[in-house]
Amino acid sequence: MTVDELIAETLTDATSTGPRALIARSVHWLQHGTRLAGSPQVFRNRYILIRCESAFGVCAVDAGVVDEEIIELSGTPIADLLADHRLPVRVAALDAYLGAVSPHRHDARAQRIVLPAGTPDERAVARDKAIADLLEITPGQRVALIGVVNPLVAAIRERGGECLPCDLTLDQTQWGDPVDRDMNRVVDQADSVLATGMTLGNGSFDRLRERCAERSIPLTIYAQTGAAVARAFLGNGVRAVSAEPFPLSQMSAEETALYLYPRQS
Repeated sequence: MTVDELIAETLTDATSTGPRALIARSVHWLQHGTRLAGSPQVFRNRYILIRCESAFGVCAVDAGVVDEEIIELSGTPIADLLADHRLPVRVAALDAYLGAVSPHRHDARAQRIVLPAGTPDERAVARDKAIADLLEITPGQRVALIGVVNPLVAAIRERGGECLPCDLTLDQTQWGDPVDRDMNRVVDQADSVLATGMTLGNGSFDRLRERCAERSIPLTIYAQTGAAVARAFLGNGVRAVSAEPFPLSQMSAEETALYLYPRQS
């Protein structure tokens, strides 16, 4: 199943809790920059947030794909957003819908942990240590990191892994390691893959799952973008998921929940 096939399947639900019956009560357009201590890099992030019932759907988006006029979609049926011509809108709507009808807090597979209140650095380190634990790294294991977050690079190395960083916007890590821009190249060198949920929003997720399956290597997704969407692929090309629903760790200084879905056979 691909992301588009999952959307098509979702649209077949004509019940009272289906996407034609539920409304996106609010649509948000957020952007911010983050620079963690000790790093010269400023991460510039843009997000679509879609509220459906008790859930927020989230999708990170590249500059120029949407703008603040996206908020005019507030009040639109979820089904209409699932048919939008812009992939990030479809992903955010699907994430909102799946999170509403099956909340992470009610999923028996999920291990709920609480990220501590604190500074951006403290919360990022706590989150990324929990994510790295999902990988079950063995010494010398080569981990392709698709979407570079410096605390994740550190957490992989602390566990004895060799990090193969890949990102479309960064040239090097905080420590000066070169960052590859070719996802296929790093995946072909790796023993396992840890990828951001942003692969859902930029259209590379299906190819990534396909390539990992071809090489018989495990794929773990750390998802702020599309946390509930990534969860839908557990056991179908995705071994484990770190699901971080809104509010995202960088958007709050208080305790927030992270839902870990460990290895699925």
